[in-house]
Amino acid sequence: MAASIKDVAREAGVSIATVSRVLNDIDVVNEDTKKKVKDAIKKLSYRPNIVARSLKTQKSSTIGIIIPDISNQFYPEIVRGCEDVANIYNYNIMLCNADLDVDKEMESLRILKEKMIDGVIYMSNSIEANVISLIKELEMPIVLVETTDADDLFPSVTIDNVMAGSDAVKYLMHKGNKNIAYVGTTIDKVNALTRRYTGYKKGLEEMGIELVKDLTYFGGVKARDGYRGINTILDKGNKVDAVFCASDEIAMGVINALRDRDIKVPGDIDVMGFDDIYSASVFYPKLTTVAQPMYDMGSVSMRMLIKSINNLVVDEKHFVLPYKIVERDSCK
Repeated sequence: MAASIKDVAREAGVSIATVSRVLNDIDVVNEDTKKKVKDAIKKLSYRPNIVARSLKTQKSSTIGIIIPDISNQFYPEIVRGCEDVANIYNYNIMLCNADLDVDKEMESLRILKEKMIDGVIYMSNSIEANVISLIKELEMPIVLVETTDADDLFPSVTIDNVMAGSDAVKYLMHKGNKNIAYVGTTIDKVNALTRRYTGYKKGLEEMGIELVKDLTYFGGVKARDGYRGINTILDKGNKVDAVFCASDEIAMGVINALRDRDIKVPGDIDVMGFDDIYSASVFYPKLTTVAQPMYDMGSVSMRMLIKSINNLVVDEKHFVLPYKIVERDSCK
């Protein structure tokens, strides 16, 4: 049978109230008494009843993390950064996978509220008006990661996706490419990938190149969507020198499609991804990509959220972290 707080108090020779004060780190207990209580806790392998404590304090020392797609290598590295910081401050993690379904994201928010979590790290496929309304209704501390809401209502940790997309296009042009295709996701949502398409258009404009709609494809976020996308573009008879992809996984699908058409990468067409997931460095050819600081996005967002939960001053509402272009073998 698990030890109770009464057992700890009896073992240490103190009151239950004193044990509670030690557990909650209240500085009215002298060091000798603290040591007796901690020794008793260790001896009895006592673990506090988190549910009971939550009901009393209205805090659970638990933070929810919502990710859109657990199979995407981009998100686990962010979660690792979140968890490492949470562990430092003695917070637990509750992870929710939304399967790229906004309704599931919203249901996850409701469930986390019911579980009395203290705050949420939210990585969304799309921050739409109905999601924003729900977040306001639930009144939970929240930090967005990878994207922002349209009105900048909520704290966020991102990179400058528009500038990164523009820089990627300019990089490809400086390699001597003029006919640069874009393969990404639907542009009717408020998310980071939509902003990358905005960056693609910006880069073309700044380099004096006219946007050709037949060189763009909007689908899903998987490798199969990249495969389908570049085939759709090429089947229209378009000349393509390079392809900028909204993610590394899409880029891998593009490269597989080109390989099946006996088109060499990078001999015939350059391909550039986005994110710098682990597979980008071991895929063939190794992928040139825009690298996001995934671990830092997680650790910074968790520090922001914990400060917010504890009513501490957050230095900046919107942290924009640096990105970089990683040159590998998929571009000449």
